[in-house]
Amino acid sequence: MIATKQFQVGELLPSTRDLGRQLETSFHTVRKAYHMLAEEGLIRSEKGRGFLVTRQNTTLDKSQRLETGAEKMRELLEELVGYGLDEAEIESLFEEQINYMEWPDRIQSCAAVGETKELGQMLSEAIREQVGVKSNIMIHEDFGEAVKHDALFIPLHLFGSYRNRAETHRIMPVIYSFDPDLLLSIIDRAAIETIGLVTAEEKTIPKLINDLKTAIRYEGSFVAGATYGKSLPLFVRSIDLILYTPASGLLVEQKIPEKRRLKLQYEISEKSAETIRAELWDQ
Repeated sequence: MIATKQFQVGELLPSTRDLGRQLETSFHTVRKAYHMLAEEGLIRSEKGRGFLVTRQNTTLDKSQRLETGAEKMRELLEELVGYGLDEAEIESLFEEQINYMEWPDRIQSCAAVGETKELGQMLSEAIREQVGVKSNIMIHEDFGEAVKHDALFIPLHLFGSYRNRAETHRIMPVIYSFDPDLLLSIIDRAAIETIGLVTAEEKTIPKLINDLKTAIRYEGSFVAGATYGKSLPLFVRSIDLILYTPASGLLVEQKIPEKRRLKLQYEISEKSAETIRAELWDQ
């Protein structure tokens, strides 16, 4: 992830517990790995903050790299011989994997696709939070932008428009929904007759309202509007519950008391998370 610039110099790595959860492994294993990376000069520990990326190439000199590589190769070869593979089979496997492992050099840019920029942002944030993979944002039908990215995360309902790009990109369909805790919080306030929705883009509103009505079977009404400069829609003064997107969050959180607002967030399905891990990490 560091070598392929998923994590940039100066960026904090996830906590050992968060990364352990994403990788479905022990945080002790992650901590050991972090210390190994620190010994190689790729990251450093900062008290009270965590581990910070300091460089994207190891500080080991050539002889040290070769020595480390040779040791690991010997261990692997002994294991493969133990499985009964002969020299020709091992050589064939090695050549195949060398070619196959060229993919990290190509996966330097991922993009999450949405009907609007802020919908793409919500999907991108969900993927980063649950899987640890960062992605840029791409607006649906802005196909010219696709050439700038090696992998695309596509909402399932938009996937048909991107099937023909599977030969040139890693196309990953993503199933997602609203955060269940968010939905429960809305349902707990079911007595509210009108819910307000604040977005950063007008075009986002119909999609979110339709998805919310489907998700919570809300019988009341929605009133919605987008932010304008540093101003919120006027209706927020009289509505008891305001739902808002992360893109409008800074303004909403400055002006609306916490007890009257809920931030809309997506959660991707575990199957989608597994697919992304398999495509971009596990290999």
